[in-house]
Amino acid sequence: MDLFLLIGMFLGFGAIVTGMILKGASLAVLMNGEAATIIFVGIIAATINSYPKSEIKRLPKIFKVLFHNATYQYAPIIDEIINISNLARRNGLLSLEEHLQQLENPFLKQGLELVVDGIESAQIQEILENQVMAMEERHRIGANMFKTGGTTSPTLGVLGAVIGLIGALGNLNNIDALGESISSAFVATLYGIFVGYVLLIPFSQRLINKSEAEVLQYNIIIEGVLAIQAGQPANTIAQKLYSLVDEEPQTNNDPDA
Repeated sequence: MDLFLLIGMFLGFGAIVTGMILKGASLAVLMNGEAATIIFVGIIAATINSYPKSEIKRLPKIFKVLFHNATYQYAPIIDEIINISNLARRNGLLSLEEHLQQLENPFLKQGLELVVDGIESAQIQEILENQVMAMEERHRIGANMFKTGGTTSPTLGVLGAVIGLIGALGNLNNIDALGESISSAFVATLYGIFVGYVLLIPFSQRLINKSEAEVLQYNIIIEGVLAIQAGQPANTIAQKLYSLVDEEPQTNNDPDA
């Protein structure tokens, strides 16, 4: 569970509640079923109208990714690539076949299997990069679904306020209830702005950030696999791969490798 994300969400809710208390507004006005219906059902409708069923069905999985605290440490995977390169230079590329079963990263394992099978470097690069591009596209669509909801939400809030005002102004006979009706009408606007700009659009950006971190790891692996196939020295591979990330080497590599 991504606790930092939950902290951000609670801070957002807290800001709204605290602001209303300081202004002397009743928190009971937030319990507005009509406003919630307009905002949340409207967001669902806009998302369904924007994306095919196959993408909508992925939303539960995307929510799981959003709230999962995935961190990427690039140094360990780089050091693993360097160790493999030393093994390949000492014993040859075919010696890697026995080592493949010990690899935990499936993408690195796939890349090295292609190397052991004698596939040309251009083909290996194309195969692996195509997989990364397909993954990026899936991630982009997932993030855009949240962005669609986030950009739609404030406008739905305005729509809810208009509907509320129509109802309030249509009942001018009850002057005592007019102020409460108008106040209630703007709850939909509050919902729309909060859900859009505090939740959904930031959720979209968070998914993009997670995707970029994962893509960087895959690009490191691609560069490392191609360097191993080319027989580059370990120090050269280390310099190349660590130049892609903001991390320091964790191991001392054999300068003669």
